[in-house]
Amino acid sequence: MSDARTPAQIEADIVRRREQLAVTLDEIGIRVHPKTIIGDAKARVASTVDQTAGRAFVAVNRVVSDVKARFTHADGTPRLERVVPAALAVVAVVGLIATAGRKGKG
Repeated sequence: MSDARTPAQIEADIVRRREQLAVTLDEIGIRVHPKTIIGDAKARVASTVDQTAGRAFVAVNRVVSDVKARFTHADGTPRLERVVPAALAVVAVVGLIATAGRKGKG
């Protein structure tokens, strides 16, 4: 068995390798093209924003559920012993803000 190749085999091998190299160069050209780089960056940013927004939604939903649980009974009726003091506190804060606003204008 001889490992010697014929000129035709060598030429065919060269042609095949040139074609592979051309495909590889085309792929590299696409990867380093500014539009591709920008598109990839946009996709990464969008993914990060989606993940962050999802986490924020979960966190806010958890807080809202916790607050709701503090101010309502298991059947959904309000806990007046907690709602009334909280409402009075909100009214007091709003009153203080309104009073401070009037003093600043006068």
